[in-house]
Amino acid sequence: MTSKTFAIITDIHSNISALNESINIINNKNNVDQIICLGDCFSLGPEPEKTLEKLNTIQNCIFIRGNHDRYIIERLWEQETPNLEGMDPFDPICIAIVENEKWTAEKIGKKGIDFIRKMPISHREIIGDTLVEFTHAWYQRDDHPPSLNEAINWKNHIQDSYSNISDFVFVHGHVHIPRQEKKDNLTILCQGATGLPFDKDPRGSVAFLTIDKDIKWEVIRFDYDKELIINRLEERKTPFYLNLKNTVKYASIGNN
Repeated sequence: MTSKTFAIITDIHSNISALNESINIINNKNNVDQIICLGDCFSLGPEPEKTLEKLNTIQNCIFIRGNHDRYIIERLWEQETPNLEGMDPFDPICIAIVENEKWTAEKIGKKGIDFIRKMPISHREIIGDTLVEFTHAWYQRDDHPPSLNEAINWKNHIQDSYSNISDFVFVHGHVHIPRQEKKDNLTILCQGATGLPFDKDPRGSVAFLTIDKDIKWEVIRFDYDKELIINRLEERKTPFYLNLKNTVKYASIGNN
């Protein structure tokens, strides 16, 4: 195959309303060959059970594990000093997020745990003379994406094994804000987040990557029923829900 179109969702965080709308957009798009989910599916949102149910209905999707997915299968809340992206384990925010991981694990149960355990940490495809690497953040770690220099070093390292490859594309999630960088024959892409953006634009996002004679990247921002998600956070009073309500509303970690 010398041409392929990927539909990409990422960082859903059990925002079922945004997830449903993103799948509607994908289903209405012509010629999508493969769906990729870049992880962080369940934690920090109000509807992990419904999210699991929905994800299980999506056909032709590769699910990649994110750091919050890993926290669940590692049972982060059982660690004496949980390692959460370098945060102080005694910080009240860190404590609340760890409690949220436990709450989420209880809600998705064994079926959800088994779903996460099947997720790879990366997925690589070669289309013609283009290599595409999909990860949540980075193939060596899931909680911090590569700098441009790190990605260049990665490309230089692997291109010796792929002498027929002329272009390298690295696609990640995790940061919840858009990214698009290019250096020579390396392209780095991030659409932001499907369910919990941090770029002060509260709309969700779904991306389409087409590899053909050139590399085409399209990010669609969409509205969804944010009040439904905010109300469900309030109703369920999930750990960390007050902060999450504001993040859904304002699309900002600082909530301003």
